[in-house]
Amino acid sequence: MSTPDARRRLPPASRPLNAKFILPALTEATDPYWRPIKYSLFPPLGLATLAAYLSQDDRAVIVDEHVEPLTLDDAPDLVVIQVYITNAYRAYRIADHYRERGAFVCLGGLHVTALPDEAAGHADAIFLGPGEQTFPQFLADLRAGAPQRVYASTMGRTLERVPPIRRDLIRRTHYLVPNSIVVTRGCPQHCDFCYKDAFFQGGRGFYTQRVDDALAEIDRLPERHLYFLDDHLLGDRRFAESLFAGMKGLRRVFQGAATVDSILRGDLIERAAEAGLRSIFVGFETLAPENLRRSNKRQNLGRDYKQVADRLHALGIMINGSFVFGMDEDDDDVFRCTVDWAIENGITTATFHIQTPYPGTRLYARMMQEGRIVTDDWTLYDTRHVVYRPAKLEPEVLKEGYDWAYREFYRWNSIACASLHHGTIKHQAKHFFYAAGWKKFEPLWDMIIRARQLTRVTPLLEAVLSRITGDRTEQRPQPAEPFPILTSDSVDQSASC
Repeated sequence: MSTPDARRRLPPASRPLNAKFILPALTEATDPYWRPIKYSLFPPLGLATLAAYLSQDDRAVIVDEHVEPLTLDDAPDLVVIQVYITNAYRAYRIADHYRERGAFVCLGGLHVTALPDEAAGHADAIFLGPGEQTFPQFLADLRAGAPQRVYASTMGRTLERVPPIRRDLIRRTHYLVPNSIVVTRGCPQHCDFCYKDAFFQGGRGFYTQRVDDALAEIDRLPERHLYFLDDHLLGDRRFAESLFAGMKGLRRVFQGAATVDSILRGDLIERAAEAGLRSIFVGFETLAPENLRRSNKRQNLGRDYKQVADRLHALGIMINGSFVFGMDEDDDDVFRCTVDWAIENGITTATFHIQTPYPGTRLYARMMQEGRIVTDDWTLYDTRHVVYRPAKLEPEVLKEGYDWAYREFYRWNSIACASLHHGTIKHQAKHFFYAAGWKKFEPLWDMIIRARQLTRVTPLLEAVLSRITGDRTEQRPQPAEPFPILTSDSVDQSASC
């Protein structure tokens, strides 16, 4: 579509900026009959981080379309839109609208970095990769009347001297977990299906905050519960050790994500539990070693998944296991085998996915080369639809098996059977009510969301996540045999090669 020249949309340098930061929603998240709790979990921290670079006199608002309506009849000077693959078309429509109204529009995020040429047609400036270094430069260029078309993050990435997140722009009552936090960027692993390598291309792929800055951010957050949204909270041992030492005694309870190998390595997971870790997302992904090799998920190869589950259970840490269906070695048995294993090993909650080849990943490049991608409708790239030709499964069988796995794992009987894996009645009850509360009470969650009462649930969440005291039959595990660890130094060296 035709749009006015970008130079005529530059805001006057003589007055403060009026900036609007937008996270567009999936279609289903705005449907009045479909408001699942997962779309009201976390605020858009990325946008709140960018907003922190504005001047004190600038005006800013953050609109997360997942939890509130987006008004389009205003006239901001600057519009910044975060784009991920399934909201891309919606993001482009919003961008085109505001450009027609005279705003200067910026697009950034995972999808923009993967397909910059596609995004550039809907923006005055695009951002590739993380924005902590490029967004301040953009603001300086904008005020000087000479913004660039493309800002690419490459060298010099750091989280030092990053200003505090603009949490004052976040509507806490709209989220179940307003106390979400990110203290690292990226991941030290290089799985073929992950967007991370494309997003962080050209510079460091994994780096951390200063521990003091992370603890200061934690101190600013009210109440006890935290959720670390980092891809790999245990990815830098020295940072994680210092972070958990600083958190010990704060009486926080928190959730996060880590890899199979990091849970089995040394005693870091014990330190995390002592600091308050009560629930963890673990990317098991597949039970087939050949699938792990083909996807370059080597950190899982040769690891005993049962040992991971037993170790976490012994520490009182609930497990959200991630599993992917449709990898090249998967056949008709993969659904039953995966669900049975998860139930038999007491996995508290499970997140199932249909393998999805995101643009910018090595998986996507390989499948394109093999002629296996069947659609470029980005709204279908949500891990619930089949967008490629599986190797050993018919697409219909893959979709049906995926749907069956969710139904089977979250049946009342399955939840009860999985909870019995724990050694005490208290732990069994904790597992049962957490899993059931997450998946079996959608109408109640919907009512709470619509009434803007999610923060009232926070004390209940904290109570469920609190450490169980009293007699325990589960024993503290001994640390596993150590193997070479990936430190921040080795990350720097590998990223610079």
